Amino acid sequence: MVITEVDRTLQDYDRDGYTIFRNVLDRDLMAEASDHVAWLQAKYPDRLGEDLATELVAGDPFWVRLVGDERLLDIAELFVGPDIALFASHYISKPPFSGKPVLWHQDGAYWPLEPMRVVTLWLAVDEATPENGCLRVIPGSHKDDLHELRLRDDVDNVLGSESAVTVDESRAVDLVLSPGDVEVHHPNILHGSNANTSPRRRCGLTIRYIPTSTRITSEQQPFVSALLLRGEPGVNVYQPRPAYVAGEHMAFAGAGKFV
Repeated sequence: MVITEVDRTLQDYDRDGYTIFRNVLDRDLMAEASDHVAWLQAKYPDRLGEDLATELVAGDPFWVRLVGDERLLDIAELFVGPDIALFASHYISKPPFSGKPVLWHQDGAYWPLEPMRVVTLWLAVDEATPENGCLRVIPGSHKDDLHELRLRDDVDNVLGSESAVTVDESRAVDLVLSPGDVEVHHPNILHGSNANTSPRRRCGLTIRYIPTSTRITSEQQPFVSALLLRGEPGVNVYQPRPAYVAGEHMAFAGAGKFV
């Protein structure tokens, strides 16, 4: 039997709870994504770079164009099947010398999904290294059940909470990524990131894809960022695709398709 690169990637994911796809998106699109972060921060000056999140997505044509890129959906389909919706998306842009840490947590502990069939694609907008606070994972921890959460207000951090479990950080793997690389992880894997102690920004875009058979159980229905991206609609109600308006939205290649 011939083992393909995709087979190896899926085997890595099953064993470790994460895997990496290199050079998924092209340089021009990643430059637009970087510009988008700066545009969002100028439009919403009261938001920190770590707070460019879910409630902004469905009304932003470039954001919808990015999370709906066929190359990303092809990856998502490997994990959730052909009927794909966006559940949520969030830029975490850590500024130089001041970006907040993300404490150890499991994504699934926060999400109103039933069943918990979901996959996260973490798209590198900037170079991500240990010095500027790259993503860190505990391989194999996705095989654990979801842990309880505990509040953490003694340290300034992105989520304000963490998994209520002792983490053996000697097992942690730093995920060094280049712009356009995509890391994929399981909702149960323990992961986090340190503060940015470097002179370089570290920005990544989290994209949470669900099969349309997974129900969003939030009382905010339709969920603020739920979008049908590929295939049949399934069990949820989705937001309409936004129309591009010059002067109101960031200009980008292909914006005319959103008119």
